[in-house]
Amino acid sequence: MMNVLVTGATGFVGMALMKVIVNKADHVEVLLRNQSKGLNKSIKQQYCNLEDSGSLSLVDFSSIDCVIHLAARAHVIRDSSLNPLSVYRAINRDGTLLLAKLAAKAGVKRFIYLSSIKVNGELTSLGQPHVENDCCNVNDPYGLSKYEAEIDLLKLASDSGMEVVIIRPPLVYGPGVKANFASMVRWVRKGIPLPFGMVGNKRSLIAVDNLVDFILLCADSSRSPKAANQVFLVSDCEDVSTATLLRKVARAYGAKSSLLPVPVSLMRLAAKLFRKSDMADRLFENLQVDSSKARDLLGWKPIVTMDEQLRIMAEFDKTAGKT
Repeated sequence: MMNVLVTGATGFVGMALMKVIVNKADHVEVLLRNQSKGLNKSIKQQYCNLEDSGSLSLVDFSSIDCVIHLAARAHVIRDSSLNPLSVYRAINRDGTLLLAKLAAKAGVKRFIYLSSIKVNGELTSLGQPHVENDCCNVNDPYGLSKYEAEIDLLKLASDSGMEVVIIRPPLVYGPGVKANFASMVRWVRKGIPLPFGMVGNKRSLIAVDNLVDFILLCADSSRSPKAANQVFLVSDCEDVSTATLLRKVARAYGAKSSLLPVPVSLMRLAAKLFRKSDMADRLFENLQVDSSKARDLLGWKPIVTMDEQLRIMAEFDKTAGKT
């Protein structure tokens, strides 16, 4: 039996998960801030605010074996909060821990926590990917709040006996993706010449279909008993340069790839002058993860290739009438 409660069901990863989990789990409930009319009517909806201990205390776990916790305050590039760390901690750390404590007290067997590769750090040396037991190298409030939640959850697992599984994905892409990846797709589709033809870095990404498949594997304790109290890094196992990724996007969308051979050193100088060094790091630096633990311990492997997921994205956008 797999009776699951999902938080963050209306987010990007959550929506992809909900499309699949209704046919995989025996019973599914969701925990939301407000009612959602877009979810399958067979799914029971509960409501609370992760920042409100009173509403969290009313969550009903009586039918639940596993919590899949996706809800979080997402990383904000330009955060205007006076104290960003306290805001991230309130939801990503404190709300998460209280939810987990209540779940453990109610007898929930397993708690899946979607963390972030930001816990490991956002850069790697070429050919030296992050692994699960690397030292923490957090450099922003979002990543720190995630890391602190991980520490608290693993301690709770030790104290309570509830199994915790922590997943740190790199950039997730797929149908309905937003933010920088969506902007990149728009540039490519419009045939705008981009100065990235000489970028030869290596970055790990994960298709949302692959991430959902791994989450579901970890949620089913009968299929993944060895996942208990483990941390996993997962990716498509297909590292690409920024230039290669742009060419793949162009091919999937039937667009013309127009990449200009501008030296990376020149673009870095321009980025520094315009105070865009963080953006330059995301475009030019390496960020590789090693997914061998997921493969060796759980027998997991990606179910779609990057090209396949990008074609699914293109079909989704075509159906949605996006230009």
